[in-house]
Amino acid sequence: MMGRFALLLLLAFSSLQLLCFASDDDAVFYESFDESFDGRWIVSDKDDYKGVWKHSKSEGHDDYGLLVSEKARKYAIVNELDKPVSLKDGSTVLQFETRLQNGLECGGAYLKFLRPQQAGWKPKDFDNESPYSIMFGPDKCGGTNKVHFILKHKNPKSGEYVEHHLKSPPSVPSDKLTHVYTAILKPDNEVKILIDGEEKKKANFLSADDFEPPLIPAKTIPDPDDKKPEDWDERAKIPDPNAVKPDDWDEDAPMEIEDEDAVKPEGWLDDEPEEVDDPEATKPEDWDDEEDGEWEAPKIDNPKCEAAPGCGEWKRPMKMNPAYKGKWSAPLIDNPNYKGIWKPQEIPNPDYFELDKPDFEPIAAVGIEIWTMQDGILFDNILIAKNDKVAESYRETTWKPKFEVEKEKQKAEEEAADSDGLSGFQKKVFDVLYKVADIPFLSEYKLQILDLIEKAEKQPNITIGVIVSIAVIILTVFFKLVFGGKKQPQVEKQSEVAEASNNQTSSGEKAEEEEKEKEETAAPRRRRRDN
Repeated sequence: MMGRFALLLLLAFSSLQLLCFASDDDAVFYESFDESFDGRWIVSDKDDYKGVWKHSKSEGHDDYGLLVSEKARKYAIVNELDKPVSLKDGSTVLQFETRLQNGLECGGAYLKFLRPQQAGWKPKDFDNESPYSIMFGPDKCGGTNKVHFILKHKNPKSGEYVEHHLKSPPSVPSDKLTHVYTAILKPDNEVKILIDGEEKKKANFLSADDFEPPLIPAKTIPDPDDKKPEDWDERAKIPDPNAVKPDDWDEDAPMEIEDEDAVKPEGWLDDEPEEVDDPEATKPEDWDDEEDGEWEAPKIDNPKCEAAPGCGEWKRPMKMNPAYKGKWSAPLIDNPNYKGIWKPQEIPNPDYFELDKPDFEPIAAVGIEIWTMQDGILFDNILIAKNDKVAESYRETTWKPKFEVEKEKQKAEEEAADSDGLSGFQKKVFDVLYKVADIPFLSEYKLQILDLIEKAEKQPNITIGVIVSIAVIILTVFFKLVFGGKKQPQVEKQSEVAEASNNQTSSGEKAEEEEKEKEETAAPRRRRRDN
């Protein structure tokens, strides 16, 4: 009890310290949802957006938020700022809390920070086409599992607005706790993504390694008019034209032959069938010979064969043919005419331009426009600030106390559900695996790894197999980095991931298949008469 009291005092003291560093003027927009959202937030009148928003308490708290109340619906709601916020002046912090109270199998929980209405939208007509400057927040469905950060930027040459997606974004936390998402835009072109105050991703707006497509186009592009010469030879190896098939090479020799040295095991029952009619089976009372045909008892394994080495006709087993060589082909030699893989020459990119800084559009409204299969998504404490200390103070005072309570409750429930602590251990394993999936050099494999983790969460009995599969992937990437990339590892990567995934067959699915086989075997067979 004293420990909890001391923790609360420490949190309060830390919050006061943070507030001393932050000016009230630095909080440009803040929505706590302590009061009903009616009048401040405008719900879209578009026909597609039938989802009902509710002013509701977060489960287990007296704190209110904006709730997604129905499954399988589209939702759209928007709040206009008193005046637009410029993203070109100093730092800007975008922050909000969301709690997936019923989990998130397929849907979004992100915010859109919209441009002024002069860009061509109205609050009552807010939809997925409404022009935004930044889209930020969780999104999960199928192979998608990411915390989006998308900048919609105007191309200075074409005048078109292009969506630039953050590469290798962090994953969405898999639990049902309240989480706080923070994006910090710095004047030096840096952007940081925080989850629960912990930095998960740092990027540079002008780096081609961080955004797709890059804000600054490539200086050169392949010449679209350049053509490969007809005599260009891309074959590194060719069959040796001077090679001759050896005289003793038999292409017709089979791969397997009978083992002439094999001897029929003693006690083999040649005259006994492998299956016999079930002596305990009886003809069903409602069996109609006229309608159903002659009844046959279902078959069972011959009990006499259980004690014998085998039943039925004995045949010699097959073995590998030592004379087998297969189809002959000439050995490969270096191609003297090899010129390498042809590529078109590079020419200056006519669409190239330079930027010192992104040409950010101002934020004039905050909107939530999502489609989701889950209900129970709760949004709270939406903040736009010009100082990251302000965002930190709000995390300490509004998010952290709730999160600590929820975490303690979750821990108690896990311990109660599994007294030996196994589920708690597995939860820690899954948390580590999610962090492994976010490692940059595994980005190519991220979706496959996340798919394996989700299977293990649903079927805890395959956790060890999933860990081994992910370890194989990591070792594959490691050796690829150490010994150099070739074309072959790409094929191996796909086959390994596919095999790892296939090996995680649901125990429930296996049980269903076995049960189905039993039913088919047990069912009496009907012999139809020829008409």
